[in-house]
Amino acid sequence: MIGVLRGMGITLKNFLVSYIAPRRPADLETGGIVTVQYPDEKLPEKERYRNFPFLVFDENPADPRCVACDICAKECPPKCIYIVRDVDEQGRALKKPKIFDIDVTVCMNCGICEEACPFDAIFMDHDFEVGGPERLKTFVFDREKLLKPTSHLEKIRPNDFAAIEDRRRKDAEKKAAAAKAAAAGAPPPAPPAPPTPPPQA
Repeated sequence: MIGVLRGMGITLKNFLVSYIAPRRPADLETGGIVTVQYPDEKLPEKERYRNFPFLVFDENPADPRCVACDICAKECPPKCIYIVRDVDEQGRALKKPKIFDIDVTVCMNCGICEEACPFDAIFMDHDFEVGGPERLKTFVFDREKLLKPTSHLEKIRPNDFAAIEDRRRKDAEKKAAAAKAAAAGAPPPAPPAPPTPPPQA
């Protein structure tokens, strides 16, 4: 009986607050029931809100971060990613994709491709307003449609972007130091020791 009264009290509180709290999407944190007049009004996405993936390039779209390692395609649960590595005039493989397609009608927005990528090349986007009359032309995103600059990543995920860029800078500094030491004939710095596993119970 006490639980029923407590639940009805919460319901009554929310009912009354819905008439007092501001009704703008920006004021959702204050509580209350808010009806968003979509598409004129939109709720702000959380930083790690995930929808369909996109590829990142630093400066030149012809030189994306993706090296066509195929890890994301192998780890993708619904197998919606299709990659073909590019080759040069002599037929030697290049570290970039010639074809990179994602069928967004199959994509389950899980974000595993982002987690699996070791090159910080693929991330989950916030864009969910996609539509079109033909599946194969509209909903199969090719390489050109997937590529977006790092400024887009910084805009939608500023905290993650800062952490990723800081880690990439430190990695570049370590590689530069190792290359300088190798050029000078000194042995490269030893890698850090692996963590000691916890004792077995």
